Amino acid sequence: MDAYLNAIREAADYIRARISDLPEIGLVLGSGWGDFAEHVEDAVHIPYTEVPGFPKTGVAGHAGEWVIGRIAGKTVAVMSGRFHYYEGHDMKTVTLPVRVMQLLGVKTLILTNAAGGVNGEYEVGDLMLISDHISMTGASPLFGPNIDELGPRFPDMTHVYDRDLRFLAHLVANGQHFRLREGVYAQMPGPCYETPAEIRMLRVLGADAVGMSTVPEAVAARHGGIKVMGISCITNMAAGVLDAPLSHGEVMEASRKAAGRVKAFLEEMIRRI
Repeated sequence: MDAYLNAIREAADYIRARISDLPEIGLVLGSGWGDFAEHVEDAVHIPYTEVPGFPKTGVAGHAGEWVIGRIAGKTVAVMSGRFHYYEGHDMKTVTLPVRVMQLLGVKTLILTNAAGGVNGEYEVGDLMLISDHISMTGASPLFGPNIDELGPRFPDMTHVYDRDLRFLAHLVANGQHFRLREGVYAQMPGPCYETPAEIRMLRVLGADAVGMSTVPEAVAARHGGIKVMGISCITNMAAGVLDAPLSHGEVMEASRKAAGRVKAFLEEMIRRI
């Protein structure tokens, strides 16, 4: 426990020494969202491999660096790429960046991902605001002794995804004249895509979209008192919804096509938070 807390402090101290202003908003950019980091002004780029205790990310579409600077007049800490449970990392490593943001003073965290559409009414290219989640990994970043400095032993998860941020997100989407879906996100362990039977199960459980990330980060952020907004880009329809094979290339291409809408939406959200 002490070693983990010390690792968080060491990483936060390293980043703090490299930047002039502490961030108030954090973003985690998932597969296909990485181009948004290019819009950070006065950016300081810090590769994960330079930060004490950080591994490198090995997934296509994840640059693997902190980008800290300003967007819409706010100081932001952007994770261009994340660590995944399926890469072999434990949950404490997966959520290490969120803990570092917590020590840097981040109060609001925007989590993004690419997801498969479970809800048959969804279409590729839709953005889905996450209202709640279902974890199918069987693991939690809070397993083990609690670190009281980071949060309480038994944190409430009734409203993981902040209601005020969700309300604001709909206002922004309406102002930009696009349909923002809202639904439940299910995290599977990965790295294989789900079977059609698993997708039918998730639909019965109430999931609208499925992916391989986000939930541990959201849990750690709420444990640490950070407000969370989660948003998925529906980059493919999940297995069995359409009679077509799934590929990571398809995910990246769909994300690329949504990049313009994503940029405008995130910039306006940051401006109004």
